[in-house]
Amino acid sequence: MSTMTMMMAAKATSFQQFNLKASTFRSRTSKSYNPTVRMQTRIHRLIEDQGIVLMPGCYDSLSAAIVQQSGFSAGFISGYALSASLLGKPDFGLLTPPEMAATARTVCAAAPMIPIIADADTGGGNALNVQRTIKDLIAAGAAGCFLEDQAWPKKCGHMRGKQLSFLIPEEHAAKIASARNAIGDSDFFLVARTDARATSAKTGADACFVEAPRNDDELKEIGRHTKGYRVCNMIEGGVTPLHTPEELKAMGFHLIVHPLTALYASARALVDVLKTLKENGTTRDHLQKMATFEEFNQLVKLESWFELEARYSNLKSAVGIKSR
Repeated sequence: MSTMTMMMAAKATSFQQFNLKASTFRSRTSKSYNPTVRMQTRIHRLIEDQGIVLMPGCYDSLSAAIVQQSGFSAGFISGYALSASLLGKPDFGLLTPPEMAATARTVCAAAPMIPIIADADTGGGNALNVQRTIKDLIAAGAAGCFLEDQAWPKKCGHMRGKQLSFLIPEEHAAKIASARNAIGDSDFFLVARTDARATSAKTGADACFVEAPRNDDELKEIGRHTKGYRVCNMIEGGVTPLHTPEELKAMGFHLIVHPLTALYASARALVDVLKTLKENGTTRDHLQKMATFEEFNQLVKLESWFELEARYSNLKSAVGIKSR
């Protein structure tokens, strides 16, 4: 049977036939098969405290700082958004794990008060590559990652033409097991993502993420046929209907990701204001479309740096006086 035929058949299959074996996910109350794994990560605690966690996407240090300052309790680095902002290219398998890890380091430093989950795509290769990818993300300060089952080169789950690795499910299972081993007792939340619509879940993940359900019935089926924590992706213009966190909580979800909201808003604002500048040669009649000089300085906490400068300048002066 051809890959396309299998994909079409899987699409037509109801979620009752998905064979999403809930028992293979780590539940909220079960002990890990690895006694060194610490179950209560920051993400676990957030879910237990809040019931449902809304995570907007960020793609650089400034967007991460704004997410934190806006009062969100967690954030997500989208591979789609990072491919666009770092490379100026679509989510077409062009972004590499070291580029994600490098961004995670600066993003986590810019938003140190909230946990940040990173998009690990397919892990950068086989199960051995996954070990390095996970360890690099942990070293960068990330609080977790998504690890998916697409065949390479992967694509955004809402795009056409993605190749699903339900033809080789053992490979994804091996990657999840490898990732769990690399995590050890680190504070790191592992999400097993599947883009296949007829697949088995993988042992060792903290949560499951079935990408791109196309209607509310499919969303509810995911809630009924998987156990443990569930992730839902809300992409403006994507194939999944948009819902509030409370609506998704009622369907059985725990982590709600808005991976592209900030990216799309930023892109729209840039297109509009640069069009204005090109047409008019000035922005003086359109300043309401931008942050003011003072507003932006507040975003980057400029005054705190002036205070630090003054403190150490005074210390330098005091030391200079004593040394005379």
